[in-house]
Amino acid sequence: MSERFIFTKHRTTCYNCGDDADQIIKAVSAQAQVVCSHCGATRIFVPRIEHVGEKGTYTPIGCYDVWELETAAPCKHCGTTGPHDLVIGCNHFTTRCQNCGYTHFYRFNLEYIAQCPIEEEG
Repeated sequence: MSERFIFTKHRTTCYNCGDDADQIIKAVSAQAQVVCSHCGATRIFVPRIEHVGEKGTYTPIGCYDVWELETAAPCKHCGTTGPHDLVIGCNHFTTRCQNCGYTHFYRFNLEYIAQCPIEEEG
């Protein structure tokens, strides 16, 4: 993910390890990710649609708490670096520029844990 768009973190209880840890949030045109800084649990989201529209939650609420965040980022539509609304749930990831309303809707695609589950023999 070399394109820099959204890069922020949100401290909360990880759904996988249960620890209070930073969740690293990255989003570019081709993909969005949420990664636990403690255990490496990663959720990958892929683009669904992009458009300029009204503020609001586009997809249904999922199995985890929905995060409604705000972060500064450069908008690929209007070019302004300014506040963007993030709505992240179990099955969706949405970014919206507060300046022009340009919105990226991502859908859940893949989940994995970065640590190898197989123990090494000693």
